[in-house]
Amino acid sequence: MSFLDFVYYSFITVVFIQVVYYVFFFSKFAFIKPEKERTKTLPVSVIICAKNEEKNLQNFLPSIISQRYPPFEIVLINDASTDDTLEVMEAFAAEHSNIKIVNVKNIEAFWGNKKYALTLGIKASTNDYLLFTDADCEPVSKDWIHNMCAHFNEEQTIVLGYGAYSKIKKSFINKLIRFETLVTATQYFSFAQVGIPYMGVGRNLAYAKKEFFNANGFINHIKVRSGDDDLFINQVATKSNTAICFSENSFTLSLPKTNFKDWITQKRRHISTAKHYKATHKTLLALLYCTQLLFWILAPVLLITTFNWQIVIGLILIRLTLQYTIFGLSSKKLGEQDLIIMLPFLEVFLVMTQLTIFINNLISKPNHWK
Repeated sequence: MSFLDFVYYSFITVVFIQVVYYVFFFSKFAFIKPEKERTKTLPVSVIICAKNEEKNLQNFLPSIISQRYPPFEIVLINDASTDDTLEVMEAFAAEHSNIKIVNVKNIEAFWGNKKYALTLGIKASTNDYLLFTDADCEPVSKDWIHNMCAHFNEEQTIVLGYGAYSKIKKSFINKLIRFETLVTATQYFSFAQVGIPYMGVGRNLAYAKKEFFNANGFINHIKVRSGDDDLFINQVATKSNTAICFSENSFTLSLPKTNFKDWITQKRRHISTAKHYKATHKTLLALLYCTQLLFWILAPVLLITTFNWQIVIGLILIRLTLQYTIFGLSSKKLGEQDLIIMLPFLEVFLVMTQLTIFINNLISKPNHWK
């Protein structure tokens, strides 16, 4: 077998695996029917952990306070801030009786560990259901709490939501950040739909307090700097206890990074948690990424050499057609349609960026959350 024969048959295998992912996994979210409006309401505590977030709290906390929902509690956690975060929290608490403040001071054993601060906040919360977001997030509607918490029932105790990023015109890095967010959401929503939930995002995530205490909190990964959202969900989520929420009014909107360096630093922390996932999840995600990378390496080689070029072009078109269909439908659900026109280019750039991050994480460890 010649080298080009090997490349050709490897390419066929890669495309086949990619087709399997798109048809049997990602289509589960892309083709899911719109959600029906639910009226159930349950007592909920909104948890926000903030470290040096005085400006973001001033800008975005009012959108939480003004939610249209039966009485709910807001637990604000000041994680050893060095600015006026605590003072801003106290000012809001003086005007709104449903705000509770948890002031966390650094101790040597848990310095810079967000999970320690979150644990104190969760323990201080009053209600049995918890809804998490970040200080730099705002719900897109006043029915955010209602939409997320309507999915809770006796069996479903975890609700995965979508945390979008604000759009910035004529910014490539903004499109890349939003594309990565779209891809990640499509993956974790799809895997949850087929009964393999593996992560959620702390910008928009809800679960019953009993899940936290049944798992002994974050104790299994307390020494891992990041992962208060995805590692915890990876640990406790199952086929039966996990629901997804993708109604338009359930989204949160966050401030994105505005330069490549800051975004890479953020992604290094996030990606470093993946090695702690369950073996099944790591295998599925690694295979997906490897076949994405190989697709964009092998396809140009075969096209440049014109080796069986008719079949190669046919396979490329099959894969791209599936990709445009799946991500087109998913982006419509998540309000990210403007990204689809640049899909192949964004994917290539994202795959190569992720490879760079993987290599950097092997060389040096990423920093703590702030």
